[in-house]
Amino acid sequence: MLNARRFLLDLSMVFCRRFLEMLRLERGEKVEKPFVKYGQAALAKKGEDYFLIKPDCQRIPGNASTSFSVFAIFDGHNGISAAIFAKENLLTNVLSAIPQGASRDEWLQALPRALVAGFVKTDIEFQQKGETSGTTVTFVVIDGWTVTVASVGDSRCILDTQGGVVSLLTVDHRLEENVEERERVTASGGEVGRLNVFGGNEVGPLRCWPGGLCLSRSIGDTDVGEFIVPVPHVKQVKLSNAGGRLVIASDGIWDALSSDMAAQSCRGLPAELAAKLVVKEALRSRGLKDDTTCLVVDIIPSDHPAPPITPRKKHNMLSSLLFGKKALNSTNKASNKLSAVGVVEELFEEGSAMLAERLGKEFPLNTSSGLFKCAVCQVDQPAGDGLSVNSGPFSHLLQSHGKAPSSAQIVGERKMPWKERGQAVLQWQHSYNLITK
Repeated sequence: MLNARRFLLDLSMVFCRRFLEMLRLERGEKVEKPFVKYGQAALAKKGEDYFLIKPDCQRIPGNASTSFSVFAIFDGHNGISAAIFAKENLLTNVLSAIPQGASRDEWLQALPRALVAGFVKTDIEFQQKGETSGTTVTFVVIDGWTVTVASVGDSRCILDTQGGVVSLLTVDHRLEENVEERERVTASGGEVGRLNVFGGNEVGPLRCWPGGLCLSRSIGDTDVGEFIVPVPHVKQVKLSNAGGRLVIASDGIWDALSSDMAAQSCRGLPAELAAKLVVKEALRSRGLKDDTTCLVVDIIPSDHPAPPITPRKKHNMLSSLLFGKKALNSTNKASNKLSAVGVVEELFEEGSAMLAERLGKEFPLNTSSGLFKCAVCQVDQPAGDGLSVNSGPFSHLLQSHGKAPSSAQIVGERKMPWKERGQAVLQWQHSYNLITK
């Protein structure tokens, strides 16, 4: 009974804060942004993890009221080149895909699509370097109470809100655990299986062939075929002004700790200490078997400069009736629905790997020049009749490098050995094949 009363009290406080915020907006008063405090910790095994912390970005240079923050994890594999390149170029490519002069609301609305364009452009630019390394990316943009997360691979971002509700803001693109991605790869002509050892025994996690990558999405990886795509899962949520905590980490953390364990291990601690404790807990649980990097970001109300100590949330019948959902089961990585109605509002979520679905077939027209702007490269292109994904806004990507043949034209019959098929696929870039589909 006591838990029920406390829950109702917390819920009423959230609604009161929302009401006061709306009242301030109606009166034209300025709604204060939250404090963003962060901490970082890492232990290196292979030295392929990189991170990005930019707490002082501005939508309008020189205007502090347009500030936003960016936090990102890049977990490289087969070398560090892709991780470094993405760290240095991804943010610029994302921002270049957002129309200039947009208001804050327009900017936030355009951000999910711009993230897709930025990921794809970064992938294309890296492939032009002729290197074969790859990287996962978990990229987080915080503007006020709005959090937007884009991700490829198996780095993860979780949200821990008041009341101890832990929500997953990313989707893991591991073939072992993501059924939808396995189906996508096989439907596209790829093969998913484990390594075969002497005697015909299969070992290790599921992999995509050719190449043998355990992930279905990444930036880079030009040597593993067109089935590995750079199109991110994107989720955008709005917190209540009670705030929340983000834990962003590479798989060195998540292979050792569940989402709930990571959140519980550092509750009530300052962000800098919290990040160190999460890494320490992962090390204690599994040992140092991989690069282990963790960012902890606290989004705190301006009138509460320190994060509150939140006890572990206990399940009760009343919360089930009001929320209609149970707390997230961290072992079910395909389920990332947010709970806690009134605490977190889901604004946007899309995870399709099809570029045409994510960027659409309608492109902005520059009325002064009569040209369409490519969503990926931000290059003006002539308008034409019957504009489609295969012409107009996307066509210059193909024309500048020659029209890419279809997958079937390249690899021929399915009986072709994978080694030869892999060499054939290397003759073209999988991003271009994705665009032509």
